[in-house]
Amino acid sequence: MTRTDQQLADFQAVLFDMDGTLVDSTVAVESIWSAWAERNSIPTADVLAWCHGRNVAATITHFLPHIAPETLQSMVSAQLDQECTQLASVKPAAGGLELLIWLDAHHIPWGVVTNAPRRLALARLGAATIDPPLLVTLEDVEHGKPAPDGYLHGARSCGVAPTRALAVEDSAPGIAAARSAGTVVVAVGGRKDADVVCHDLVDLHRLLAQIRSK
Repeated sequence: MTRTDQQLADFQAVLFDMDGTLVDSTVAVESIWSAWAERNSIPTADVLAWCHGRNVAATITHFLPHIAPETLQSMVSAQLDQECTQLASVKPAAGGLELLIWLDAHHIPWGVVTNAPRRLALARLGAATIDPPLLVTLEDVEHGKPAPDGYLHGARSCGVAPTRALAVEDSAPGIAAARSAGTVVVAVGGRKDADVVCHDLVDLHRLLAQIRSK
């Protein structure tokens, strides 16, 4: 049995990223950021390649590094207003609700660790009909992803060591954060740079159920 196989067999909690992992918000995210890119004469493809998994201010300052603080604050506020109201296309990720039901039935703690501010996290989770027992947002930590703070906070709140927690991610910053925290990193959504690679949450559910049935 490999180290990762043993870690999977011994996992005690699951921590999910939100956007692109537990919640399918891709249509909303890409629509909002495409419009922002156009307004600011920045190639849309560059913005969409960068924005996933990062907080609003980090994305804006990456493309507009010399932006004045007051302008940044105004732009962040405007982006968040749009993100919190454009919810019609937001839904649970495929297999997400079924996996959460399974975790609850097996009394396995789980939570959401996101770079989103709490206002946005609650809006999108609500639109996806997900009410996490634990929610770690950007305001709850000193540093957002790719720093490990969120996942360390999440594991501690679940009462488990980071090495006994699975962190499910779909973005480079999120995977870096989970790896730095020492969790078992599970990639979904096409990423391959993780301890465990799953096509989606349906695949992860199947894997965890198989492990627990042994």
